[in-house]
Amino acid sequence: MKQYYLLIVLLCSSSALLAQIDPVLLRNPANDSGALKMNMDAIYNRPFLQLGKLPVALGGYVEANYQYLKQNGISEGHQFQMRRLTLFVSSSIYKRIKFLSEIEFEDGTKEINIEFASVDFELSPLLNFRGGVVMNPIGAFNQNHDGPKWEFIDRPISATQMLPATWSNVGFGIFGKKYVKDWVYAYEAYFTNGFDDQIINNTEGKTFLPASKTNAERFEESFNGSPLFTGKVAVKNRKVGELGLSYMGGIYNKYQDDGLVLDKKRPVNVFAIDFNTTLPYSKTYINGEWAWVRVDVPETYTEQYGRKQQGGFVDLVQPVLKKPMMGFEKAVLNVALRLEYVDWNKGSFKSTGGKIADDVFAFVPAISWRPTAQTVIRLNYRHNTQHDILGNPPSRMAGFQFGFSTYF
Repeated sequence: MKQYYLLIVLLCSSSALLAQIDPVLLRNPANDSGALKMNMDAIYNRPFLQLGKLPVALGGYVEANYQYLKQNGISEGHQFQMRRLTLFVSSSIYKRIKFLSEIEFEDGTKEINIEFASVDFELSPLLNFRGGVVMNPIGAFNQNHDGPKWEFIDRPISATQMLPATWSNVGFGIFGKKYVKDWVYAYEAYFTNGFDDQIINNTEGKTFLPASKTNAERFEESFNGSPLFTGKVAVKNRKVGELGLSYMGGIYNKYQDDGLVLDKKRPVNVFAIDFNTTLPYSKTYINGEWAWVRVDVPETYTEQYGRKQQGGFVDLVQPVLKKPMMGFEKAVLNVALRLEYVDWNKGSFKSTGGKIADDVFAFVPAISWRPTAQTVIRLNYRHNTQHDILGNPPSRMAGFQFGFSTYF
């Protein structure tokens, strides 16, 4: 536990995160308002509808798409997908007590998840307390994942298949921000329930952190009684951009049962860095994230279960036309490119010394049209190149995706 206390001491500076819940403009290349909003503000940086004098505000977003993809020349044909419908319910319980929930319906009603449901207490401008179902602030995407904010139909591979976004757990913590002229300094620190041994005991046949998302019991009890710590510090300059450093770590295995020692404590540790900025003259928006995963895998497991993983993505979004279009006064046409890479098993075979492969690289050029800041219509071309653990000739997937996402 010593490392947890040291990390909390290092997480310093704060201010009030929460403002009155009003409709807001979204942070994207077409809109530079709210220049000092940060990734940690994403849960409230959404459009809400206030119903008269009721203390409750409502909101949400929806996204759907069509795709035609080929894997090594073989296609499943034309596919139409209702990716998700997400509902927000928020309430200003008192002037310094606020509640927000986020409920997501994925793939129609195939999955129904409570992604966020917490109460925030502003104890002072420099200290806020949060409790309930929280989004662990590892990297940037896990908190700032709303479909209408992105020019790409698929979520990043590194954030969803290496890291378990969207990743939420029950717990408590503190957060805050401090403004100094053109600078903002922020921190978050939470203790929550966390991972279980499904990260190595899963149908994927490899180390796979998202497998723990299937354990709904993590919302009522910890798998092994050990808390997961997640902490983040971030700094943002109005002209330079935002830089975030985050850490998530805890014990994932059941090391004892009714006082009987079953195994040693096996930790999982994740480190991440994220950055975003808008270039001043071209208005090019750059957004990226990179993460490193370390898992203490038992020696009895084969080398296909990676002890080290790393990966990330970078998005480049360039507005090319900003003018009234088809009756929309602030419409924007963007071209964009995403580059992403994940190495699920970083290391070498003990027997041969050869490099373990098991990686994927993808590039996704895109065209998006925003009739308003809250709605995006997007056309993507996706190309993935994936190697198996032995580094055999890669499997290739390519095809087109078209769809929309909008707040409501």
